[in-house]
Amino acid sequence: MTDADLSPDNKWLAFSSLQSNVGISATDPHDTGEPYSLDLADGVRGGNNDYVFGSFAIFSVRFSGDGRQIVAGTGANSIVVYDIERRKSLHHVAGHTDDVNAVCFADKLSPHILYSGSDDCTIKVWDTRSLGDGREAGAFVGHTEGLTYIDSKGDGRYILSNGKDQCMKLWDLRMAMSTSRYQELDPTAVTRLREYEYDYRWQEYEDYQWFQHPNDNSLVTFRGHKVQRTLIRCHFSPPNSTDSHYVYSGSYDGHVYVWNLDATLAAKIDVRSATRGPTRSNPGRRHRLHPRHPGGWEALIRDVGWHPNAPMFVGMLFRSLCRRNQTNTWQLRHGVVRRWMAERRRYTRTMRVIVTRASR
Repeated sequence: MTDADLSPDNKWLAFSSLQSNVGISATDPHDTGEPYSLDLADGVRGGNNDYVFGSFAIFSVRFSGDGRQIVAGTGANSIVVYDIERRKSLHHVAGHTDDVNAVCFADKLSPHILYSGSDDCTIKVWDTRSLGDGREAGAFVGHTEGLTYIDSKGDGRYILSNGKDQCMKLWDLRMAMSTSRYQELDPTAVTRLREYEYDYRWQEYEDYQWFQHPNDNSLVTFRGHKVQRTLIRCHFSPPNSTDSHYVYSGSYDGHVYVWNLDATLAAKIDVRSATRGPTRSNPGRRHRLHPRHPGGWEALIRDVGWHPNAPMFVGMLFRSLCRRNQTNTWQLRHGVVRRWMAERRRYTRTMRVIVTRASR
């Protein structure tokens, strides 16, 4: 599974994987209906981006505000807008030059404006009313590595993004680059022609690799966390309890980072230390500690959710004790947060943060 999203009424769960189908399942435990599948390929094949499980992978899926449509980002460098009731793909646009890792709608009340973030280092703005010509309505540039996630504030104006350049950025729709300006500047040239290769899945990002994009049209840049190994996510804080005055992200180093909107750090929550359990030795196997973690314990925070009304977080943790088995391959034990963690710092008042871990 690569992504999942709840419908606005919380009655349905959409989930995606490394194939072109999106599963839909009822959340009501008393619902006896079977989950069903939507074929987003709809007769389209992914060409050179074919995956063994289907025509293309789907890395991101989101419901529209009215729950009637979903938008998906694919491994075919495209976005798909799909009508759930009609079981039909409305638009399939190859709008990027690399994988589309993140998509979202701009406004909860409107299904028309949506965003897509790609490994081509750009965020594209799309208007579904004019998707027929396959042209974006605007673009954001500023990341110098691929995008891992985008989150809309839900007001049709502000969005947040995480990137493999170890940066999180805040954007304003009113500052989006026009299509003509984007084509004139060719802002992706500086990332296409760089002199190094970086793969966030296993390489460290060095300081010398970061640079300010010459055409950066973001409002604020947030740094300090580590976006490595997986598509780490970021979010606005809840509007009801915080008026969305904070932004936050998980991190490869096992912390949750919370920033004020001026990019100053408001809190840094150490989940790695709080969730570290006893190391068990198996006499029948040879063990080797992870080279990046001398203690042998790795806790990667892929995603975090802030309770809409209470001062509480719930997060997803990839925890691992790296060991070498008899075939000299690495095995990683994955899980989610299983224990509630207390944190005393809460911006303008003491805040108790709880993170839960459920290992499997």
